[in-house]
Amino acid sequence: MEAKVLDTKGKATSDKVTLSDSIYAIEPNDHAIYLDVKQYLANQRQGTHKSKERADISGSTRKIKKQKGTGTARAGSIKSPIFRGGGRAFGPRPRNYRFKLNTKLKRVARRSALSLKAKEESIYVLDGLRFDTPKTKEFISVLTALKLENEKVLFVVGNDSDNAYKAAKNLKNTKVVSADSLNTYDVLNARKVVIAKDAVDVIEKILN
Repeated sequence: MEAKVLDTKGKATSDKVTLSDSIYAIEPNDHAIYLDVKQYLANQRQGTHKSKERADISGSTRKIKKQKGTGTARAGSIKSPIFRGGGRAFGPRPRNYRFKLNTKLKRVARRSALSLKAKEESIYVLDGLRFDTPKTKEFISVLTALKLENEKVLFVVGNDSDNAYKAAKNLKNTKVVSADSLNTYDVLNARKVVIAKDAVDVIEKILN
């Protein structure tokens, strides 16, 4: 499929790029998308949650009342979870939420996400996204020219766009990623995907 190349003023240039059908026009695999997004979100979790169990509580170890004859249930420790100030029963413990996915499946998921966006006509190809200085004002002018200032937008750029990263850092609904770190979650989380012309070949090289 062919796509028009836009400049930073939002106007179509005479240039066109061919987007590979094997990436932008496949039948989306919903389960692959689900697994890849699940892994991405799991990898964001720190897993440092911890509550104090009875072994972690400071308190007396004496038996708080005699075993029999009180008319109530037997109790051996003030640190028991049934008492106020006692340890928590079955509380969260530090753990690693990461899990493995095959590279082939992750490629299918990314191709499926891009195909969904292409089907919705939500993919734009930009001639370039290079700034001499990392100014947010200049980035906003690009968004305005593309009529995307009120949208959640993902910009996919080449590897030499440090100023673009910095310029978009303070923009709430805009994210800039390099083509080699493109992931399924970011594609689906955005309403529109803007791909720099120099990033198209990088994406095809990785996902084909």
